Amino acid sequence: MSTLNSAEVARLAALARIDLTDAETERLTGELDVIVEAVAKVSSVAGDDVPATSHPIPLTNVYREDRITQTLDTDQVLSQAPAHQDGMFAVPQILGEGA
Repeated sequence: MSTLNSAEVARLAALARIDLTDAETERLTGELDVIVEAVAKVSSVAGDDVPATSHPIPLTNVYREDRITQTLDTDQVLSQAPAHQDGMFAVPQILGEGA
């Protein structure tokens, strides 16, 4: 049983600002209907006892220990730059907008 029709696909395309021909709308209606049915099957199998997951393998972040260390001297860093101004790197303007 189809859950989507061409009018709904055309409306979704319009909301997404995608121009579709009638042929594309018909093709996508069938393709999206298959996807909706597959999601419905999975939803019917997954009961309340199945936890939601975003990844099949548990992932953990590995962080390094925070340590306070000596930072770079601003003058030393800026001495290596091709151009600097007021303690900052100076780069060419690329957008043509006023500063």
